[in-house]
Amino acid sequence: MEIVKVHKGNIDKFIKFSKSIYVGNAHYRDTMSRTVINILKGKAQICKGNFIEGVMVQDEGRIVAVCVFSVIDRMKDVLQMAYLEMVDDDKAIDTLINYGKTLAKEHGINKLLAGLNIHVNYGLGFLASHFDTDQSLGSAYNPDYYIKLLRTRSTEEITLISYLTSMDTFEFHLEDRLMDRILKEYTVRKADFRNLEKEAKIYTDINNKAFKSHRFYYKRKAEEDLELFREFKLLLKAENLLFLEHKNKPIGFMLWYPDFNQLLSEGESIGLKTLIKSKLFPNTIKKFKIVEIGVIPEYQKTGAVFSLFHECNLLTKGKFDFCESGWVLEDNIASTGLGVRWAQGEYKQYKVFLINV
Repeated sequence: MEIVKVHKGNIDKFIKFSKSIYVGNAHYRDTMSRTVINILKGKAQICKGNFIEGVMVQDEGRIVAVCVFSVIDRMKDVLQMAYLEMVDDDKAIDTLINYGKTLAKEHGINKLLAGLNIHVNYGLGFLASHFDTDQSLGSAYNPDYYIKLLRTRSTEEITLISYLTSMDTFEFHLEDRLMDRILKEYTVRKADFRNLEKEAKIYTDINNKAFKSHRFYYKRKAEEDLELFREFKLLLKAENLLFLEHKNKPIGFMLWYPDFNQLLSEGESIGLKTLIKSKLFPNTIKKFKIVEIGVIPEYQKTGAVFSLFHECNLLTKGKFDFCESGWVLEDNIASTGLGVRWAQGEYKQYKVFLINV
């Protein structure tokens, strides 16, 4: 087997192979190709000043594995194996890992990280359960053998979990008096996408404060998040990004949106067609996603977050049957405790793997 580096002339082969893994899989939706292409072309904001190298493993001319190796200036202690796709073949993944170890040594790094797609905002974790359910927007999907191949080669395995609840039980069971006090103390406003740059910066600033202790989060640049918002601007409404404020000071946010993947067919990508479908058939989407919640540290144990859930409930009640959360780290007691209190139970599991060099 041999390593072939990705360049502008063979990016299409990288993408074609990635899609080929899921041919005939009714649960897969193509939510990453556009981002991966921009990264491989060096056009994405995250590429600036960072080491990005796409590679393909070939076996007698046939591609058997791909990934984007990356070292980010704000996370220099690991070499990422981002956007990893592979056939069920021990030699294929071993070839990729061995090449990664060589790269890591060149950069003075002693760990490979598989499961982070360059930044948590692009994706974190390989699906490790519920392979027979449809992929929701913003969540990973992959064949079950990915876990088998990576687990036996890793030195550490980290678990993430998501939650699912019926809108009939979207409650926190707080005393009315306590809820009234919280709602009087904290206000929630919708984003103003007419001033997208300003709102994206507020989002980035809160993110950087709220998640500075998160194991896989590194400080984000405003232009990187602005790029993501512009990509989804056609589908997002002002109500999908809620800002939490205390005395006119932004202290938190909630990003939620309808699961637009429910409008897509097998292997389809989000695009203009999705927007048209969402206008013509709004009742087709039965589930929405709470993708991300961030509250700055000094307000994390005040109950302020319940104002966000209260507003979200008002906006979604009667429009959807289910709500799915994004992932949280299994050892994040505060987040898992909130999930247990709010949801009917744990839903999908995801895995991240660290490999010693």
